[in-house]
Amino acid sequence: MDRIREVIVVEGRYDKNTVSQAVEASIVETEGFGIFSDSERLELLRRLGEKRGLVILTDSDSAGFLIRNHLKGRLNGIDVKMAYIPDVAGKEKRKRSPSKEGKLGVEGMPKTVIIEALKRAGANFEEEEEKRDRGELSKSDLYELGLSGCDGSAERRRELLKRLDLPERLSTNSLLEVLNALYTRDEAYRIIESAAIQPASSTAQGSL
Repeated sequence: MDRIREVIVVEGRYDKNTVSQAVEASIVETEGFGIFSDSERLELLRRLGEKRGLVILTDSDSAGFLIRNHLKGRLNGIDVKMAYIPDVAGKEKRKRSPSKEGKLGVEGMPKTVIIEALKRAGANFEEEEEKRDRGELSKSDLYELGLSGCDGSAERRRELLKRLDLPERLSTNSLLEVLNALYTRDEAYRIIESAAIQPASSTAQGSL
């Protein structure tokens, strides 16, 4: 599966699921119009954009363009690429009726259409060597660092999110994506160490 360097911005979790089946990438949801009042998530997008660049991939209806234009205005000065899906009439399988404008959204697009939209937007497709050189945290790393699946992991995650000025509502999976978008594996380990987030066992210390 192709890896995209930029962080991809989509409207919701169903869009995220579709895009994640087409390409390997860090994907952040706007939670629909929720981004309009979510200053923490907007600041996160700015940080991610400064580090990796952003590709905005919203639906082709009026709501999608409203979200797209809002982000473009609020993220002025950030490398933001615009990816567009075609206007296709229909409805997603999970829905009982079509959307107000009767168009398929990102979640209803085939993988090939998603990939082509990203290519047209100028997204950077990484080579295998680039992926290996960067290195990424895994879920097992989070466990070894005491941030997932062990006693006190929720408290450690909250403390880490606070110290890194990240939204407190980030799930474990979202935290993993954000850390991998902002840092290499070695950088993330050093940052977690310097933040005095204690691992669950000496295993984590031995892997540093």
